[in-house]
Amino acid sequence: MKALILTPSTRSTDVRDIPTPTPGPGEVLIRVRAVALNPVDVIYVEDPVAEQHQRVVGTDFAGIVTAASNDLAKVEDGRIQNGARVAGFIQGASSANDRPGAFAEYLTAPYDLLWTVPESMSFEQASTVSMCGLTAAQAVFYRFGLPGPFSSGSVATSDDPIHVLVYGSSTCLGLLAAQLVHRVGEASGRRIRLIGIASSSKHEFLRAAPYNYDFLVDYHEQDWPAQVRDATGGNGVHFALDTVSERDTVAKVHSTVGPQGKYHVFRGPHGGKFDLANLAIKPVFGPVYEGLGVGLSFGPGAFFPAKPEARDFAAKFFAFLNSGARDNEIKLQPNPIRQMPGGLERIVPDGFALLSGMVVDRKPLDMSEEYMRPISAEKLVYTIA
Repeated sequence: MKALILTPSTRSTDVRDIPTPTPGPGEVLIRVRAVALNPVDVIYVEDPVAEQHQRVVGTDFAGIVTAASNDLAKVEDGRIQNGARVAGFIQGASSANDRPGAFAEYLTAPYDLLWTVPESMSFEQASTVSMCGLTAAQAVFYRFGLPGPFSSGSVATSDDPIHVLVYGSSTCLGLLAAQLVHRVGEASGRRIRLIGIASSSKHEFLRAAPYNYDFLVDYHEQDWPAQVRDATGGNGVHFALDTVSERDTVAKVHSTVGPQGKYHVFRGPHGGKFDLANLAIKPVFGPVYEGLGVGLSFGPGAFFPAKPEARDFAAKFFAFLNSGARDNEIKLQPNPIRQMPGGLERIVPDGFALLSGMVVDRKPLDMSEEYMRPISAEKLVYTIA
């Protein structure tokens, strides 16, 4: 099969032929039909932590099941059937320990970390959901401990709204987080007041379903933190998610959080280039890959042991998404997509060029092609023929 391969020693990538993988226990083999790009795919190509001679790059995918491991012969689950339309994510080249990648014609994945793609949704749309969806779910339910359709958290009974801030509301992570935050209100009976920080050009889009923001501020306005505090009666928000988590976004979002509030970042201090020392409320953080149920190595002195509870939470999240096929309901609306031309061979020169570097530093590329315009409120996807 063909796959996009990283050679860590030279920080180079190329499309080459490698053997088709064989599913291990609990896994299925998937013919990949579409992949979506995430900044993390670029980060670990530009600055590899992988130690192998070659690694398959990529995380998010959607495709068709073509085989299952022998131990699943007696399992009754639609996700293991030949021809099943499924989506999920795997780790790619984002660790030192060897893990499979998604930017390939075939891949293997645990069947219970997949969800069935309804016929009304394209593979390209489905490929945008899994990694950012689980990332958002981990923040809202697993780390904040809020109640939801697949979590047992709780909140106090009150007539007052729960104020939730999402910085970077029009990012792919922000779009999925907003939908999950509304599930908190459904599960708890509490009113959610959703506050978003995004370019004013996206405000009308974000006020509409399924995002339904109550209050929006343009991040270009220097006093946006003060506007947020005013909107909460001076008390600050109860929960904040900084989907950018780079440089001064962290301190600014921190300044909007009430004294008993909780704050989630999605990059660590090293990658996000921020200092925790001046933050009175320490943000919570954890790699989404915890949900895959394996130990994670990011180099010497940076090993995270497997967390069975994180794996269990991920399986519940994907079971929730999967229940949509049974109920004829899309549980989490996919991101708007930008269909990129070409396939595996165009991912690095085009897609990675658009995603390279820190979000706060990105400038428009000097390129005339419409598909190379700056990214806003959409996910880059490639069809794998």
